[in-house]
Amino acid sequence: MHIEIGSYEAKTKLPELLRAVQLGQRYTITLRGEAVADLIPVEAAQKNEVAAGVAQMQKLMASYPPLLGIDTKALIEQGRD
Repeated sequence: MHIEIGSYEAKTKLPELLRAVQLGQRYTITLRGEAVADLIPVEAAQKNEVAAGVAQMQKLMASYPPLLGIDTKALIEQGRD
């Protein structure tokens, strides 16, 4: 479940919010009705970072032309010499 909470209320209830986040709750903190931050469990944030990194790597790999006609075994052997 995802809950929006104003910045003033978040400030006054921070210990309570942190305990809820430890249990998996997610909050979006708003300032004058506009979302400015997400308060989420650390594990979820780390998963988001990994997923973003994978997506960025896939985008980078897709930007390079395919290596057609290259004998990778020969390159490996050449590197061993």
